[in-house]
Amino acid sequence: MKQRYCLVFFLVVLLIGSLFVSGASARDTLHTLNAQEAIQQGLQKGEILSDVKLFFAGQPHPPVEKPLGEFRTNRKTNAFNKSDEDACQWAFFSAIKSLQERALSEGGNAVIDIKSNYKNHEFSSATEYQCGAGVFVGGVALKGTVVKLK
Repeated sequence: MKQRYCLVFFLVVLLIGSLFVSGASARDTLHTLNAQEAIQQGLQKGEILSDVKLFFAGQPHPPVEKPLGEFRTNRKTNAFNKSDEDACQWAFFSAIKSLQERALSEGGNAVIDIKSNYKNHEFSSATEYQCGAGVFVGGVALKGTVVKLK
């Protein structure tokens, strides 16, 4: 009889625990955040390169001398024990820097028409980007056109 109560108690604890885990792991909150503020902070922290110019969709830029292709990046960061905004900012820094490094490797000096592309849902803004934040991971997906500006 005691063995039966232990088994029932174990199953109840397991069931309650699985409800918490499945609810926590399913969180995927989409945030729309200020791209220009994040770029300024990234430059100040040295997380974003200053020698590759960045222009989000709709922002004016100098004339293009040579287009070098559209490229995508999808960066994640550990969100454990961070606010969604902090996790999103670190993922954004990584995504932007990835586009900048691609521009340098392709012979470009700028990335233009940058758009968010989280879960293949395009979001176009001159001032904002989107980030998905869960319990353990924050992620930013961007796409942009690498160019050589005049």
